[in-house]
Amino acid sequence: MVKRARFTWLHRSISLALVALSVACGQAPPGGASGDGTTEEIPSLLGDVAFSTPSQTFRDEIQVGMSTTIAGAEIRYTVDGQLPTAASTLYTGEPLALTATTQVRAQAFVGGAASGAVSTGLYIARTIDATSDLPIIVIDGYGEGKPTDKEVYFDAAVMIWEPVNGVASIASLPTMAMRGGYHVRGQSSANFPQTPYKLELWGNDDKDLDYPVLGMPADSDWALIPPYYDRTLIRNPFTFTLGRDMGLEAPRTEFAEVYLNYDARSIGEADYQGIYWISETIKNNKVRTDLKELEETDRQLPDISGGYIFKFDQAAAEEPKLTCTGSDPLPSFGGFGGGGRPRPGDGGTCWIDLEVVDPDPLNDEQKTWLTQYIQEFHDTVHQTPIGDYAAYIDVPSFIDYLIISELTLNVDAYVRSAYYHKDRDQKLKAGPLWDYNFALGGVGAQSATPESGGDTGWRFSGQRNVNNWYQKLTADPSFMAQVKTRYTALRQTHLSEAAIEQRMDGLSAPLSQAVVRDFARWPVSDIIESTEGFVGGPTTPTWEGQLQVMRDFLKARLAWMDANLP
Repeated sequence: MVKRARFTWLHRSISLALVALSVACGQAPPGGASGDGTTEEIPSLLGDVAFSTPSQTFRDEIQVGMSTTIAGAEIRYTVDGQLPTAASTLYTGEPLALTATTQVRAQAFVGGAASGAVSTGLYIARTIDATSDLPIIVIDGYGEGKPTDKEVYFDAAVMIWEPVNGVASIASLPTMAMRGGYHVRGQSSANFPQTPYKLELWGNDDKDLDYPVLGMPADSDWALIPPYYDRTLIRNPFTFTLGRDMGLEAPRTEFAEVYLNYDARSIGEADYQGIYWISETIKNNKVRTDLKELEETDRQLPDISGGYIFKFDQAAAEEPKLTCTGSDPLPSFGGFGGGGRPRPGDGGTCWIDLEVVDPDPLNDEQKTWLTQYIQEFHDTVHQTPIGDYAAYIDVPSFIDYLIISELTLNVDAYVRSAYYHKDRDQKLKAGPLWDYNFALGGVGAQSATPESGGDTGWRFSGQRNVNNWYQKLTADPSFMAQVKTRYTALRQTHLSEAAIEQRMDGLSAPLSQAVVRDFARWPVSDIIESTEGFVGGPTTPTWEGQLQVMRDFLKARLAWMDANLP
């Protein structure tokens, strides 16, 4: 279970006045569209105390009054994030004059006993009037410093502004004002100057709160991923949208300009962190990887057969992990990105570095069943001649995953962030896709072809390995014939040069204004100089030049694949 920092309990709510104003302005109030064309009932974060001033940012000072319709009630409130008690400050009718970032939590009391639900208002002090044609996200950590632990959430106020008539302005009322927590995420990326974060939205009861973000379906868990080494700013969105169009599972993402304030002061220009990918995380629920939900009591067939999400992650350190029972383990090599370590064996027959993502926790029977299923598939592909692997896996998804991995020439293909999922009474599928910022000719990635200084040509035949699955599958003529057929069809649709160009243009066009600020914050020259062991990739200083490098890579890579698929 992830811990939360103890120093402050903040709040996550929107005032009733904000909802009313949103409706009056023609905007969808919180709890409306879920982002997928459906409507969901979002729990209100406002209780039985109304604030005269909605949650928002402010300059210098803001006045906040309170009222309640509960007969005979007095209002008690706090400004330190704690839930109000009968001993908390009594509201006397004089509006609070706030001059610093503050959370106001209030509750009605009758005869000394709490009555009705708690209400919370968020008020973030600022010294700037930032605007953008992209959404803007402000995260204020209430002066508790920059998070450094991947397991400890820091409390935060989270506000989002979506463009209205083409402009998002933090001087206006936010689209969303929410209580939440955030902590650093990622492996090598955790040390990037532009830091990645996991963001969790919380309700007034300190539990996870599902909420729609930037038009994406409601959920409590989100990833703020910086394209720090990807100066095109579009590699993850490009790959995810392509994968989804091909039929693979992949997260939805949206662009936003992000401000993060770690210090006890008003938010200002120094807090600008640039453009981020706001991304769905990989988890099993109705709006993400929609599998049957395993309960702790599911211990027999058919229920125990799904759904599961697991991943291979070189040097995996999380639990629960599944252990292979074959003979020798595979050797694991370091290579780009680090994390490798030598292994015994001479090629081996056993996988390594497999960890279960969902469900967590996994009961013993589920762990045993999933391990046995994967083991049977693993043993089948290692038979001579190769066995009936199609009895265990959804072959089309494995083929599409291979095509995506080889097209992007992803540095970590097959060995890191390599996800698979299995639904109840269904076969094992490849995906969801994740983590393509070191791909497509970017920093640390390889050239498009071996002749121009690339790696092995086919990424699946490289030295870095965790399971040997794709080496075995690609040695089967029947599998490769299906790869050829699928690839040839895709070259007429999603992988045609026109479709590639259209996808790149569609993703990059909305960034043309914000990218000026982002490149001023993170110049290419500074990033290349701070690679610290990451090698390769383009050094052109302009965004347009970076996009052209990606276009050239894709054209060359597709031409090479055209010529080299058997």
